[in-house]
Amino acid sequence: MNYPTWTPTYIGIGSNLDNPRMQVMRGIDALASLSETQLVARSKLYESAPLGPQDQPHYVNAVAGVLTSLDASELLAQLKVLEKKMGRAQPIVRWGPRVIDFDLLVFGDLRLASDELNVPHPEIAKRAFVIVPLMEIAPHLDIPGIGRIEALAARIDVSSLQAV
Repeated sequence: MNYPTWTPTYIGIGSNLDNPRMQVMRGIDALASLSETQLVARSKLYESAPLGPQDQPHYVNAVAGVLTSLDASELLAQLKVLEKKMGRAQPIVRWGPRVIDFDLLVFGDLRLASDELNVPHPEIAKRAFVIVPLMEIAPHLDIPGIGRIEALAARIDVSSLQAV
């Protein structure tokens, strides 16, 4: 009998439009409905200022931990389908306002840089709105090629982050 291989995976969820707190909660619930994927952990919600243009609302972010038997590309494709179903506008404006955003942050011990997908997420160590919720749900996580979440959390400025 073949049993699936389950990969621990961490997904960032963010929104700053149309009741962002509700959108992030809906996003977390939607992750639980993905095929061959089980939601196993979710962080609190955090509010932060936008990274890009400052003439947009603050973001609400969270991180979810899942186990998946999908490969990274299949999971990314399902996340993009979820974004579309939840109303993410096209074309996507880098760091612009959005109803929902899913980022594949860490996929097991995979290190991949391609046109389609970069894991671990290349900006993960610079973003308090990712590090703090990751620390909450996976305090001993060793991010491949980047380091332990505890060490990253100790070096990041969290002054602009607020639990909501």
